[in-house]
Amino acid sequence: MLLGKGPAGSGYLMSDDSFIREVNEELRQDQFKALWRRYGAIIIAAAAFAVLGTGGYVAYEQWTEARANRSGDAFARALELAEQGESEQALQVLEELQETGYGAYPVLARLRAATTLAESGNPEEAVAMFDAVANDSSVIGPLRDIARLRAALLLVDHGSYADVAARAEALTGESHDMRHTAREALALAAWKEGNRENALALFSQVADDPQAPPGARQRAEMMSELITASDAESG
Repeated sequence: MLLGKGPAGSGYLMSDDSFIREVNEELRQDQFKALWRRYGAIIIAAAAFAVLGTGGYVAYEQWTEARANRSGDAFARALELAEQGESEQALQVLEELQETGYGAYPVLARLRAATTLAESGNPEEAVAMFDAVANDSSVIGPLRDIARLRAALLLVDHGSYADVAARAEALTGESHDMRHTAREALALAAWKEGNRENALALFSQVADDPQAPPGARQRAEMMSELITASDAESG
């Protein structure tokens, strides 16, 4: 046991354990001070970077969300103008969206601009715009296929079978989701040029495909019956 003196001069006893605890505490404080002098600046910098990183991420999320919202509003406005017959104004909004839009909106604006051109009586310009999207390697595959199909459908009335085939044949594979409409476009183009045999074969593919939409199957069956009846009459 160690003898100590109290503040009023009275004696008191300090245990060995208490003394050891105080010594250990002093050592820990000295070690902490030494570590802080050596690494304190690094710790502060790391904490600052963590705070700045979190704040920067939140700010980036808010910025991208705001851009997406603005692009969505602009696209909705263009659709509204097109539905109201204001094609020129709609095209202006869509053209600006192609330049400044966020995410997928620039590509969607190109597709919608092509549709607006077709609806306003400019099929050649519309096909050219659809073709531009279809041939743009930076656009995702499904949107490129939609552009090919839209161009093919326009060319049924405004082009030749070869024009339609150049866009639609790539979409007619058994595993392709757009095969039904692509085959229907080819069949209509063939029928338009008087190639009844090819048209009938293509319509039959649509009618016999259990995965084809009901509307497509009904149209294909109707056209097949029409072609068969026409052949019987001409024979």
